Amino acid sequence: MKSKNVLGSLWMIAAGQDWARRAFAAFLLCATSAIALSAQTLTTLHSFGGVDGADPLAPLIQGTDGNIYGTTVYGGINQISYGTVFDITPDGALTTVYSFCSQGGCTDGYQPQGGLVQYTDGNLYGTTSSGGMHGAGSVFKLTSTGTLTTLYSFCSQTGCPDGDTPVAGLVLANNGAFYGTTKFGGSANDGTAFKITPAGVLTKLHDFGMLVGHTDGYFPIAALVLGTNGNLYGVTEDGGQKGGGTFYRLTPGGAFTTLYSFCSQAQCADGDAPTNALIQGTDGNFYGTTRDGGAINGSFVGTGIVFKISPNGIFTTLHTFCSASSCTDGAYPAAALFQANDGNFYGSTSHGGTNNTESFCGGIGCGTLFKITRAGKFTTLYNFCGENNCGDGGTPEAALMQDTNGIFYGTTYDGGSSGQQFSYGTVFSLSTGLGAFVETQPTSGKVGATIKILGTNLTGATSVTFNGQAATFTVVSNSEITSTVPSGATTGTVKVVTPSGTLSSNMKFRIK
Repeated sequence: MKSKNVLGSLWMIAAGQDWARRAFAAFLLCATSAIALSAQTLTTLHSFGGVDGADPLAPLIQGTDGNIYGTTVYGGINQISYGTVFDITPDGALTTVYSFCSQGGCTDGYQPQGGLVQYTDGNLYGTTSSGGMHGAGSVFKLTSTGTLTTLYSFCSQTGCPDGDTPVAGLVLANNGAFYGTTKFGGSANDGTAFKITPAGVLTKLHDFGMLVGHTDGYFPIAALVLGTNGNLYGVTEDGGQKGGGTFYRLTPGGAFTTLYSFCSQAQCADGDAPTNALIQGTDGNFYGTTRDGGAINGSFVGTGIVFKISPNGIFTTLHTFCSASSCTDGAYPAAALFQANDGNFYGSTSHGGTNNTESFCGGIGCGTLFKITRAGKFTTLYNFCGENNCGDGGTPEAALMQDTNGIFYGTTYDGGSSGQQFSYGTVFSLSTGLGAFVETQPTSGKVGATIKILGTNLTGATSVTFNGQAATFTVVSNSEITSTVPSGATTGTVKVVTPSGTLSSNMKFRIK
């Protein structure tokens, strides 16, 4: 196998990665493929080739136009090391919306590692981990036509007290502001938590690593999640009482509380290094993964876990990876979980599984997709690198996303068959037979508030109800409805009646 040096040494220097681990020649010329496993069908929708992007790390999102949006850390038309924003239709037609470092000195940023957020104005908001006015990353706004505005450049002051290297994406809170974290910077250079308005006004809320013994944690590389109570929750990769990272709560005003320290159990059975964002389940608990840690029968395994933790820090391990022989159940989960409309959680592991055909697989498999119930029943859904030269992709490192058509979409960091000599990851879909649904944006609001309802085949809708209460609405497009929360509405399911049937929301809409 050859290394990814075909595009020159500049790529290898700027990327700063072990490209030998990820290197392989891809000889398949087919752009899409379908593989059936039991009731699951995985389809490779697109293989990245460099100019159109390379190595996606961030989770995808569904836009109001029905397309799917994401970022790649590298690739693009400027230089291969800078990254892109792309959109892709559910059937696989990909368009590069923006290539970073399009402005002199890369003041528009580069190497976006976090996911995107679509705001009520229809624009996309996100972060870059590098570049900007001071080289320490940025927050940006991007229109659907590709016009980028840098809202904030980090390290704007000596010593970077405002933060440095925002690896994670943003989350939109109930007050209309975005919240995020930086891996470095702040008073201790251990990272920060911040609030930023859509106009770009940034307020630092917390300096990590400032408490004695780093009990608040440090290096917060995972995105925050908005809880149903309006507070924000997150994890740090390191620190805490045992050095394995922390689970914390942050109020919109900046009040910080450490709720749990990982590696508190013998042999780190409760996991070590939570690097991925949490998700709050419909039962009110948070669910997530750790990259490392885990123990089986009292013996340290160290390949990660799936866990549940209550809003006040009561912890439960649901699954320890490498529980199966030869780690066929997966190893080293590098992505967050996603709760689908069947109530189960879906995720991926960057290694493990039954296939180990390429050097980047690390000797223990090229990654898996899995399903896990709230009670911890675990099922492997797919093993990557099932095709020659990993044409179906390998090492998935981003969370799955369920489209309102019921199908899952995701990316792999490696593999694919772009028809070029080298490939740099894929976009794929996974059908498990789940039905279509609708999704509200936001997921809570007051009576009288205007919300968006995303779905599939919404044209001709005849009714919208909030927990049985009829609401006024306007069909904007085949994929979007706007509606007003009706008087008398209570917390519950939103339903939309269409010519093809009734669609229910994937989660309850909460009345404030």
